[in-house]
This record gives sequence, structure tokens and C-alpha cells, in this order.
Amino acid sequence: MEGALIARDRVGIQDFVLLDETTETALLSNLKKRFSGDLIYTYIGTLLVSVNPYKELDIYNKDQMELYMGVNFFELPPHIYALADNAYHTMLAELNNHFILISGESGAGKTEASKKLLQYYAVSCPSTTLLNTVRDKMLMSNPVLEAFGNAKTLKNDNSSRFGKYMDIQFNTEGDAVGGHILNYLLERSRVVHQNHGERNFHIFYQLVEGGEEDLLHQLGLERDCQHYNYLTQGDCAIVSSINDKNNWKNVKNALQVIDIDESNTQHLFGIVASVLHLGNVQFELDSKGYATLNNNAELHWVSTLLGVNAQILQEGLTYRKIEAKQDEVLSPFTNDHAIYARDALAKAIYGRTFTWLVKRINESMENKDDSRKTVIGLLDIYGFEVFYVNSFEQFCINYCNEKLQQLFIQLTLKSEQEEYEAEDIEWEPVQFFNNKIICDLVEEKHRGIISILDEECLRPGDATDLTFLERLEDKMGSHPHFVTHRLADKKTRRTLERGDFRLLHYAGEVTYCVVGFLDKNNDLLYRNIKDLMRQSKNAIVRECFSTMDPDSRRRPETVATQFKSSLLKLTEILMAKEAWYIRCLKSNESKEPGQFDEALIRHQVKYLGLMEHLRVRRAGFAYRRRFEIFLKRYKPLCPATWPHWRGEPADGVEVLVQHLGYLPNEYKMGRTKIFIRHPRTLFATEDAYEKCKHDLATRLQAKYRGYRAKGEFRKQKEAATKIETCWRGVQARKEREKRAWAVKVIKKFIKGYMTRGQAKTTDNSEYLAFVRQNYLNRLKANLPKTVLDKTTWVDPPAVLTEASEILRKLHTRTMVRKYVRGITPQKKAQFHLKILTSTTFKGKKDSYPQSVGQPFVDTRISEQDINVRVLPMIRNERIKYSVPVIKYDRNGFKPRPRQLILTQTAAYVIDEAKMKQRVLYTSLKGISVSNLADCIIVFHITCEDPKQKGDLVMHCDHLFEFLTKLSVIANKQSVIKVVQGSIKIEIQAGKESAVDFSTGQEPMVYKAKNGHLMVVSTRARAR
Repeated sequence: MEGALIARDRVGIQDFVLLDETTETALLSNLKKRFSGDLIYTYIGTLLVSVNPYKELDIYNKDQMELYMGVNFFELPPHIYALADNAYHTMLAELNNHFILISGESGAGKTEASKKLLQYYAVSCPSTTLLNTVRDKMLMSNPVLEAFGNAKTLKNDNSSRFGKYMDIQFNTEGDAVGGHILNYLLERSRVVHQNHGERNFHIFYQLVEGGEEDLLHQLGLERDCQHYNYLTQGDCAIVSSINDKNNWKNVKNALQVIDIDESNTQHLFGIVASVLHLGNVQFELDSKGYATLNNNAELHWVSTLLGVNAQILQEGLTYRKIEAKQDEVLSPFTNDHAIYARDALAKAIYGRTFTWLVKRINESMENKDDSRKTVIGLLDIYGFEVFYVNSFEQFCINYCNEKLQQLFIQLTLKSEQEEYEAEDIEWEPVQFFNNKIICDLVEEKHRGIISILDEECLRPGDATDLTFLERLEDKMGSHPHFVTHRLADKKTRRTLERGDFRLLHYAGEVTYCVVGFLDKNNDLLYRNIKDLMRQSKNAIVRECFSTMDPDSRRRPETVATQFKSSLLKLTEILMAKEAWYIRCLKSNESKEPGQFDEALIRHQVKYLGLMEHLRVRRAGFAYRRRFEIFLKRYKPLCPATWPHWRGEPADGVEVLVQHLGYLPNEYKMGRTKIFIRHPRTLFATEDAYEKCKHDLATRLQAKYRGYRAKGEFRKQKEAATKIETCWRGVQARKEREKRAWAVKVIKKFIKGYMTRGQAKTTDNSEYLAFVRQNYLNRLKANLPKTVLDKTTWVDPPAVLTEASEILRKLHTRTMVRKYVRGITPQKKAQFHLKILTSTTFKGKKDSYPQSVGQPFVDTRISEQDINVRVLPMIRNERIKYSVPVIKYDRNGFKPRPRQLILTQTAAYVIDEAKMKQRVLYTSLKGISVSNLADCIIVFHITCEDPKQKGDLVMHCDHLFEFLTKLSVIANKQSVIKVVQGSIKIEIQAGKESAVDFSTGQEPMVYKAKNGHLMVVSTRARAR
């Protein structure tokens, strides 16, 4: 705990006793600081304060349990496991009995805290088959008791509506060998009435929602909670946070574990169903205004399930049996009396069944071994309750809390005084509120509220709740803690109704409404109904009612008197045990995680008496520790005690505190412990220790690092020397082996070179292999890149001539195959055209070699470049190829730029704006070109009509491409002629001329003097 003081500004202080100021504001501030860091547990000495976080925290797993096992209470952060473990080990060490009191408002987490304690003992105690069975029964009693004793309230969806005290029995080895449960004040009125927003006990909804169809049919139930009057008054039968179907399965399984056999289970469910049917019994009025029941189906089910006569049951619900001497008279009920009798029977059946269930659980967990056992009791009991309207139940619950607060203060003061006396420290009286005056106000014989209430219940005549209130005013009018509307001053009277009385409890004022006090305190069941229940065929009902003496005429004790007696017995039980406390707080009303409602927490702190406990713990000395523990922690702060103190621990502590400068009034030396009065003294000591701890750690680290570094250096130096020695030896051996190998290789190489021309032998085999490898490596680096490369093949040595030739052929074939596989369909078509061109012109026309490397294109003129007036005339014939040409006129041979367009059927000569000539392929009788390097083409056209145009003379830069395309489109390969000398042309029918060709320095085209077209071309370079 002392170690956590360093982080106190960030996460608060773990023990409220160490607060500088013991004020409510300081306590709430520290609580809020810890809650914001998900630290829900805080100590007040050995009391544990728990704030419900309304979310799952990962602090309850098995690893956490093992962490807290056998650890000193203040060694680790506050936890419910720390309290459970210390109670357990103190019990084993001192062989005495202990109890843990868990208290708080509904919804504060009392039931969950009880479960966590049971789970811890189930895991931490030794394990055997027998012990595991006992533990299972203790753990599985929870689902059963929750089903029959818990309900949804406005503040809590799983509120315990009864008080529970469970003793866990341990043998001398610390094994859990048995258990026993006592139950207190089950809220039986909930069976017949629930406030808006609340539910009846869980078991009713679990049976209706989760019960099997066959079971519901046997019990006469429907799967609809809205069908039953006892389940619909709160108007919230279905709650999203409660899974009744799953809980039903858990309850059935738990009943088997706690040894409730099948027969009793059926009877138990029959009783639950009978209560539901009983709530649906409706009365009618006869002519005289009395209640009657006629052929009521619900009544039939009640009689069947309870195993009683239907006629007698009907009589018991509508008539009261009055005995006068030897005679018996039946007095009919009014409707209100009949409803009272019905509800009284329902409450009696359910209440006694719950008591029977607790008894069976106790029998199941009972340990029959007579050897000595110690116990740890768990008291999970309702906390102080203050509602908008407070009735008889709240009166009993708050009376219970008054008694427990009285016990709490007595035990706390007692333990403090005993510790002071044991340590020979002078006890200083503590100022606290002694609530004995309030306990006496409630329980004093003949004068207390309970006595007056009982007298009013027993008084003959017309006793009512208001006459009870009047009796209270008469008897207690002058009591300082009691006030009513009539007794109050004008200011207080405004806050009280005429039927209210107010008690000033230790935790504050609570106003109670007296309406229903007498009925709830009497809780009478008429004699004829009791007699009928004793004759029941339902074994559980018969057992529950058979404990009463049928011949006794004595009036049974009232509810308040029974509760008072059981509370006094509980107080006796607890006074004989060592006390441990858990105070549970709700963080907010809306059950939202992370919300800290300061007003609500302040209210609970007040009602739980936390400030009273803190004042008692802080009276005198806030901190105390055994000499050994204190000295062990703080000895570094004094040179005389560090690092080892050789004398007695008490002397060492005295030396230490003198060195720290403690003033005489700041501490006291006990027999085994040091007592420190103010938290600030401890905080200063802890802060000094924290600073010293860092300095010590730095020095220790430096020393240790130096020691480690020296040792590491020596090791490295020795290792380096050894490695160097070994490495030199290895290197020398390698060098010797390398030289011997080199000599051998060189000899073999020389021999091989000398015999390289001979057949393969042992002497030259390696040399020849070297020659082959060397040649292949050189060849690999210098392989020809193309098929046409005939010069770069590496010359082979004589022994590899044949192999070299085979490799060259393989490489050539590989390159050819690779080239062929890389040819695309477009390239293939190009090659076909080039082959056709080669067939026609190769060796015939001088300019052919220069054209081989130039690829052919699909067309030289796009459709967009053809005049829009001409395009419609030829588009239907599908244009195949277009090329720009220069046409020479027939008369004068004047050059004219034109477009030549090839279609499927004809060739068109196009001017910029119109079609000049159409040449059908069928009228094309020949095509002539010269053998020189010019680009002149002559179309020989059949002329039958004198008016028809003659042969066509053109210059085309793409001569080979154009003629190849034309030969393919028009299928005219055979009409293309390569002519030497002149080409005769027919200008018109019967009129001829010629085109002459020659070579010169520059290419020219002109009309010669002889009237012919003269074409001069340069000579083509030889390739």
C-alpha cells in the first residue's frame, strides 16, 4: 500500500484512513478519482468500499485470484480477494470464527460481491472430490435462492428481497467441508402486489417463459405472463436485461446439484403454479353482498396442484370458522375479506416454501463430521432503504440497519481498543453518534414501536393503522427522534401527511406511511385454511404446515416480533465472530458505466455510516505497522540502518524515526508496532523513500554495470585470444593444403598441354575438359544475334571443330524458330506482298533493291483527305487503296497532281473537286514500267471508241507498293511488264506516242523535241 502513495495525486489514496482531512468532501473526491481510473475498491482500515462500475472489469480471473492468495492485506491494491484471503488465513492461524458483512443499497452490487467471495473460496481452498461437491452446492445454491428470493425493483433488476447469512465451514486444514444458510424477512407482500415498474419474484416468469410445453400443460399454465394477475401489476413482465429462458435452465440444473429429487421438483413447480392460479381466483357477490365462488376453473387448478379438497378450499376462501365452546360457526366473508384470505394464503404458501427450500439446501450442504470446524459467515443483507413512500418493509429493513450499525461501531471500537491495549498505547476516547437511542425507540419492551404495533394488532375492537399512529403519538410524543404531523412544528408539518411518522435514524430522516402496517404485521392465515394445508397431498406443502401445533390456541408471533427475535439471534452470532466489512455503493441511478453521481454517492456514504467508521479508525493514530515491516521498507533512509540492521527491529525503528526527525507527538512505539498519528508524516516518509530509492537504484545499477562490464571484458579478451590462436592454425593448414593442390594442378595442366593432340588419356583428360569449358564460355558470351550474322561465330580449337559446327547449326535453327514464332499475322501478310513484289520486279528494275526494306502500308490517303463530293460516288465500291500521283496529260505531257484510288472494280483518278477518269480493271490490258530507277507507270487501256481517253501515264513515288496492291486487288500480276528502252502509248484510238527513258546526273521528266515524253533517272547504287 505504501508504494501506491507515490501515485496518490493521479489515482487517489488506497486507504481513506490516510486522507489529510477526514471530511465527507475529501472522501468523495478520493473516491471519484479512483473510480475514474476503474479502481472500484478502497479501504477504510480493513473495511472495503466497493463502487458498482456497471461494466465488466478484468480483475476477477484466476490469475488475479492466485495473485492475492497468501499475500499481506496491504501489500497489493485493494480488492475483494484481499479481504477474502486475509479473513481465511486469519481464521486458520487463530482458529476462530469470522464473518463478512456485505451491505449497501439495492443495485449496489451486494449479491455480486457475495458471489465473488464464494468463487474465490471455491478456487483457493484445497480440492478433492468431496470438497468439490460441497463447493458446487454452495455455488449452485445462488441461482435457486435468486430465482425464489430476488426480483426486479425500480433500482435493481436483480434485487435480493430477503436477507441471507451463509456460514462456510472449514476443517483444520482449511478445506471447505460444509455450509449453512439463514434467511431473514422475505418480502412476501411482493407475491400479491408489485409497484409500477417492478416485478414479482423471478421464478414465476422463468416458469412461464422457460418451462417445457408438457410441464406447462401439467400445471395448467399458459406461456403468457399477461394472463396472471400476480405478474402484471408492475406492468413490466418482460425486461431486456433478464433472460428468463436461460435462467430457467440454470435453476433446473442447480436443483439437481443441491439434491432436490424429481418428485420434490415437480411439487415445487406445482406450488409456484398454484400461486399464479390463486391470483386469478375472482369472487362474486351474492344477494346479501357476501363473496362466493362458483365452478371456478382456477380454483380447481389450485386444489389439484396443492392436493387439497376443492370444496373445502372454496369454503376456506369464502367463510371464516369461528369456534364457540363446542360449536363451530361459519361466518361469510365480504369481497375484501375474501381477497385478503386469498392473498394471505398465496403469501403463506410461497413464504413457507422458500423457508423449506433454504432448509433443503442446508441439508444438502450439511457436514456430519463432528470434528472441530471454523466458519466464515457471509451476511448479504438489505441496505438502508428510503423510497418516495416507505412502508412496513422499509421500517423493518432500516431497523435491521440500525442494529447492524450499532454492532458495527461496537466491534470496530472493540478491535481498536484491543489493539491499543495489546500494544500498550493509551486509548483516546472517540466521539461518535451512539444509535442505541434509536434501537431502543424501535425495540424496547412495552415502550418501543414494535411493542405498540403488536399491542394494536392484538387489541380487541376496531384497531386501524391510524389508531396505531395515535398510540405512537401518545407514547412517544416527547422523543427527540420521533415526529408526526400532529407533533411537528409548522415548518415540518408541511412535509408530513396525516398518516405519516418520521424517525431520525443514524443515517438521516425517514418518513414512514402507516397504511398497511397492521395487516403486514399480522399476516394472519385463517385456522380452517391452515388445517386444510396440513392435509395436502403435495409433500412440500404438507411439510411446511405440519410444523404448527393444530391444537394450539396461541396466537402466532407477529412479523415484526419474529424479525426482531431473528435479528437478536443474528447479532449474538455475529458478536461471537471476528468482523470484516464490505460497503457497496451505486455509482449512478441509470446503471450507466463511467458515471459518478456525487449526490447519490454522498447519500449512500451517509446511510452506510462510512464517515463514522473513518472517524473511529482515525481516532488517535492513522497508520500502524509492525516494526519488521516498517524497518524493512524505510531502512535506506538512514545510514545507521542501511543496508543491514543487526539489532532488535524496535531499536532500528527508533533510530530511523529519530534520523527522519519525527516529533514526539507524531508517533508512538508499541510493543510490536509503530503508530503514526498524521498521514502527512507517512506521506513525507514515503516521498523521501521514493527519492532515495531512485538514488539507490542508480548507484546499484552503476556498480552492477561496472561489475558486469569488467567480467564481460575479461571473457571477451580470453575468447579473442583463443579464437585468434585457432584461426591462425586453421589458416596455416588451409594455406599448406592450397599450395599442395596448386602444385598438383599445375603439373597436370602442363602434361595435358603437352599431350593435347593425342587421344584422350588420364594425363590430358582434365586439360581437354578445361579447353572445352573455356571455348563454351567464350562462345556463350559471343553468340550471333541474328540469322544473317555469319562472321561472329568463335573459331573452335581443333578438338571441338565437329562439335562447334553442330552447335552453330543448332543455334541457327533456334534463332530461325524464335524469329518465325515472333512473326505476327500483319507481318505475314506484309511478307506475302513483298514476295509478290519480288517475283515481279527482282532483277528487272534497278530501284527494286532499295524498296525491299521499306514496309508497305494499307493506304497513303485517308478517307478524310478525299473530297467529300467524290467520296459518295465511289464509297459503295469499297476503297481498297489510295495513293497520290502525278498524271501527265496526253497532249503536251503537262504534269497534274492527282489522287489515284483503287476500289474492288476500278481505279479512279481524282482531281481536287471531281473525278477525272475511271479505269475498269476489265479494260486494263497492260501496265508498263521501265527497268531503270524512275517511278513512271503506264496504264494501257482498251480504246474502242475514238472519244475514249487513251493510255494513262503517271509518276508514283510508291511504285512497288502501288503496283503490288493493284495486282492483288485486280488480279493483274500477269499484265505488269518491265520494259527496256521506250514504252509506246496510245493517246487516242489510232493516235500513238512514246515515253523514252535514259539515265543522267539528275532525274528529269520533260517533252522531247520528237514529241515524246522524256524520262531521265539516276543510276541505282549496286547493293
